[in-house]
Amino acid sequence: MAARQVTFVHCFDNQKGCAIIFEIFPKALKPLFWCSHRRLETVPGRERQGKREERMKQTLKIVALACAALLWVTTASTQVTKQDADLAAPDGLKLKVTYYSAGKSGPGVLLLHQCNRERKTWDPLATQLAAAGIHVLTLDYRGYGESGGERFLSLTPQQQAAAREKWPGDIDTAFKYLLDQTGVDKARLGAGGASCGVNNSVQLARRHPEVKTLVLLSGNTNEEGRTFLQTSAGLPLFVSASEDDGDTLPYMRWLMAFSRNPQNKLVPFKAAGHGTNMFAVEKGLEPMILEWFDKTLRQAPAAYSAKTMSKPSPIAEFWDVLTQPGGAAPARKLFEETKKKDPNAFLFPESAVNVLGYDRLQKGDTKEAIQVLKLNELAYPRSANVYDSLGDAYLADHQDELALQYSENALKILDENPPANADFGRLIRESVEGKLRKLRHQ
Repeated sequence: MAARQVTFVHCFDNQKGCAIIFEIFPKALKPLFWCSHRRLETVPGRERQGKREERMKQTLKIVALACAALLWVTTASTQVTKQDADLAAPDGLKLKVTYYSAGKSGPGVLLLHQCNRERKTWDPLATQLAAAGIHVLTLDYRGYGESGGERFLSLTPQQQAAAREKWPGDIDTAFKYLLDQTGVDKARLGAGGASCGVNNSVQLARRHPEVKTLVLLSGNTNEEGRTFLQTSAGLPLFVSASEDDGDTLPYMRWLMAFSRNPQNKLVPFKAAGHGTNMFAVEKGLEPMILEWFDKTLRQAPAAYSAKTMSKPSPIAEFWDVLTQPGGAAPARKLFEETKKKDPNAFLFPESAVNVLGYDRLQKGDTKEAIQVLKLNELAYPRSANVYDSLGDAYLADHQDELALQYSENALKILDENPPANADFGRLIRESVEGKLRKLRHQ
């Protein structure tokens, strides 16, 4: 069957406008539409009407975002200057950065990469932001890319932890370099991070109140970072993650619920992968980020008052109960009551409760740790990691029979319902089998 054509609500009235879009967003839009005669060409075949309409909606959404970003870029566009530089970390180690100059006065943004990539992963977005009048700096963490230090991924866990302790000083060095560049407006600053760059971005904003907005892709933060977001209603968050990325999307949905900024925006995807890898799959994501920084930096609203803040979310209220001393029992009651009212209610991701449980274990409060981790058993009964963690807690509490029972259950569920991430599944199996060897030979 011949390809169908449908009327296309376009951004520009001439071929020149479309050519400009192709120059700025070639990978994003060339496979999706063509501009001649204001038509959109669809894929041949007899797709069902619902699926065809959904494809059209998604395509038009991407095009609309690109057009909005293009109008912004063409309005503010200047000659982008890209320059690499070597900085000295507080301990003297070489840090490699790339500065993208907007060529005139404008906001500044620091972009922090995920821990299996390097600064160059941000290059297309950084170039587009600079063309739109926003100065950008990207940084290779120590042990990554062109920065000095032993390669981070080759280090032992203890060595990696030591390297991470130096990241705040390194990132502050890069942030100061950005602020020192000609034309950077020190009153309009933002940051963005992917994966481990999420926590690095949150901590940067915590240390530097001049950071006015954050873009967070597929990552997490620690309790200090979560508390900061909960108490920083004036800091708007753009959050994005994908359903195929383990527990990441539920976690980020949970994390954003602590912030009371009414501008916050969550962009979920179904199968886009992790961090900046999502750019290659979801072509509308980079235009959304351009639009976000324009909205929150170029057009920054007035400071928020108590009247403009959102009410505390049920997620935040639940977590406040759970994290109190002895909070597991009342939190369980609140969880059960909430689920009776709405069986689909979401109050916490598995990973957040798991981390809290191990925190209680490390502090020697094994009884409370068990009660915390049993919340995950209620909410995520088909997760092998839930039973492995409870096995650890019972073992620490010298309840060996229950430790054996939960470890055996973990192995059974791991075989029946393995996690999507094979490496994570391997780590769970190693943990379970180690406990079983110990428990069966006592």
